[in-house]
Amino acid sequence: MTTQTQARPLFAARLTPQRSLGRRGLRLVLAMLVLGSAVPVAIYASSGAWPIVGFVGLVVGLACWAFLLSFKDGKRYEQVTLWPDQLELKQVDGAGKETLTRFDPHGVKLVVDRDFNERTTGLHLRTRDRDLVLGAFLNADEKSSFAKAFGTALKRARQ
Repeated sequence: MTTQTQARPLFAARLTPQRSLGRRGLRLVLAMLVLGSAVPVAIYASSGAWPIVGFVGLVVGLACWAFLLSFKDGKRYEQVTLWPDQLELKQVDGAGKETLTRFDPHGVKLVVDRDFNERTTGLHLRTRDRDLVLGAFLNADEKSSFAKAFGTALKRARQ
């Protein structure tokens, strides 16, 4: 549910994690992993080292599980929408569970964490009673770029 205070928001952005591996690429990697381990397993099993089959199967199974879990987590996103009278943050996890949080633009502060080299390491939306992490999956350059654009829009909304 979004606010209908005006036709266009002052600021809108959809933050998504960087995904370098698509669905087709994931299938290819998993197939190569399974087929690539089949040859050594066959050699060891034929020479009598049959317990290797179980261990390699366990490792391949865990690797496949980790790839699939990472792929599912890559489906998460955050939608930030700023209206003159309201800031909406919709967070959707990899399973599709949505969390919608609303703020008053006059009562929220964008806090930017930086390291000793002045690289952006974290973004927070902070009010008196809550502190919400924003864009945790973004890299430092993306966090910095988003903070600059969103900070400018938030200042405009307060005027």
